[in-house]
Amino acid sequence: MITGEVNTDLEASISILVCGSDGAEQQISAVIDTGFTGFLTLPAALVSNLNLEWVIVENAMLGDGHIYSFDVYRAIVIWDGSRREVEVTVTETAPLIGMAMLLGHALQIEAVIGGRVHIEPLPSV
Repeated sequence: MITGEVNTDLEASISILVCGSDGAEQQISAVIDTGFTGFLTLPAALVSNLNLEWVIVENAMLGDGHIYSFDVYRAIVIWDGSRREVEVTVTETAPLIGMAMLLGHALQIEAVIGGRVHIEPLPSV
C-alpha cells in the first residue's frame, strides 16, 4: 500500500524513491495526474543528477491540443515496496505520477486539504 495526502493546492501527492543506473537515489514528492498516460515525469536537473539512461524522444499531445517532443529515460522506482523499472518523461514541472504507474491499482483520494491518498494493488483477475 502507498499513502500520501492532498496538499494545500488540492493536489493528491505521494512520495517515492527514484533510483539511477549508478546507484544514486532521490526521494521525491509527486502529484498524481490522471490526465497523464505515462509513468512518471521529472525535471531535467533531477534526471541528470540521477544519471538516468536515455531511451527515446516521444511526441505527446498536451491539454492545449499542441504536440510536443519529450525525452524519455529509464529509472527504477520503489513502488509499494518493490523495485519497478519505469519510463521517465522529462518536463519542467513538478514530478507527476501518471496512469501507467497506477495501472493495476486502486486509487482513493479524500478530496480535502490534508486528506488521505491511498494506492493499493487490485486483486489478480
